[in-house]
Amino acid sequence: MASENIFSVTRRKLFDFVLGGGFLVLAGAIVYPAFRFLLPSKFASTSEGSVRVAKTSEIKPNSAKHFRFGSGIGVLVRTASGEFRAFDGTCTHLSCTVQYRKDLEHLWCACHNGHFDLVGRNIQGPPPKPLQQYEVKVRGEEIFVSRKA
Repeated sequence: MASENIFSVTRRKLFDFVLGGGFLVLAGAIVYPAFRFLLPSKFASTSEGSVRVAKTSEIKPNSAKHFRFGSGIGVLVRTASGEFRAFDGTCTHLSCTVQYRKDLEHLWCACHNGHFDLVGRNIQGPPPKPLQQYEVKVRGEEIFVSRKA
C-alpha cells in the first residue's frame, strides 16, 4: 500500500493557485472602486449640514487646511488677521484642487494658474466663476463648516 503525501504540491497545482489568486485580486481591484463610487461617503455632511473641520489651535494665521465635505473637498483658510473662511476646494475651471498661497494671501489653482481672493471671487486666470463660499462657525475650540443658507 503506497502512502500518498497529502502535503505534496505539484507545479501544476501551484500554478493554478497563483493564477486563480491573481484573477481574484484583479476582480477586487475592479469591483472595490465601483462600490466606493456608488456608496455614500462616510464623511458626508451631518443631518445639520455641518462638518467639524479642526480645532482653532490647529490652524495658524495665514494658513489653510483641506477637509472632506460631502463627496468633495473644501478648504478652510485662516487669514493673516485671524478670520476663518471656508470654500469649495474645487476650481471652477477644470475641477483641480485649489491651494492657499501664503505668499499671495489668496487661493490658487496650480493647473492653469487661476487665482481667487479670500471672498472666493476669481481674480486672475481662466476660472469662469467664483468659488462657493461656506459658512464657518467656531464653537469653543471646534471649527464647523456648513453650506450657506
